[in-house]
Amino acid sequence: MSERKADEKKTMSFLDHLEELRWRILKSIIALVVASGVGLAFSGRLLEVLVLPLRRLEEPPKLIFLKPVGMFVVRMEAALLAGALLASPFILYQMWRFVAPGLLEHERRAFPLAVGAASLCFLGGASMAYWVVLPIALRFLVGLGTEYVRAQFDIAHYVGFLLRLCLAFGVVFQLPVFSYFLTRLGVLTPKFLQRSRRYAVVAVVVLAALLTPPDVASQLLMAGPLLVLYEASIWVSKLADRKRR
Repeated sequence: MSERKADEKKTMSFLDHLEELRWRILKSIIALVVASGVGLAFSGRLLEVLVLPLRRLEEPPKLIFLKPVGMFVVRMEAALLAGALLASPFILYQMWRFVAPGLLEHERRAFPLAVGAASLCFLGGASMAYWVVLPIALRFLVGLGTEYVRAQFDIAHYVGFLLRLCLAFGVVFQLPVFSYFLTRLGVLTPKFLQRSRRYAVVAVVVLAALLTPPDVASQLLMAGPLLVLYEASIWVSKLADRKRR
């Protein structure tokens, strides 16, 4: 009888967690929709920011849209991007409220630091892509034109190109953060990272080819920072290893 009550209690607890998760997700979706609505109102200005690297070229290509709904789709993408940025603090807060009760005291202290470090690394990577890599890549790509072949960019393709580049750099800049926490968990060691350096170089080249648009300039500009990040990850791993011991 007591075992049956215990099972019922566990089931209720599990269902309660599912219910809480459902409400957290629902609140996050509502926040994203509302923030995207605000972003849609300012989508014109956001598009000006997105095309700024292109307009700064000596001979900027003409932007066009090839489908009747092309500009509408681009504005919606810009609105969703703005909405995700605006709603991210609230979404992270909902995530924290859901996972915090199941964490230990030291894990609760580490969670905000981990989120903060990951956010800063992502913003750093995306900023580097926007301010450094994208202008160089665009200059290279537009420069491939000739006297008889002039560049005209579909704005949907251009915005997709920009967002993929920023997302790729933002993700790979998480490498030191992952190295730190995996080392603290005992999954990773500094010696392993040092021994794997030669394989990492090959992996970096392949990863840069997969994550960036298919031009040599973007791939080289991603591979360089990735190698620096790998060396930084070794140093961060050593620091985490000393703390773990």
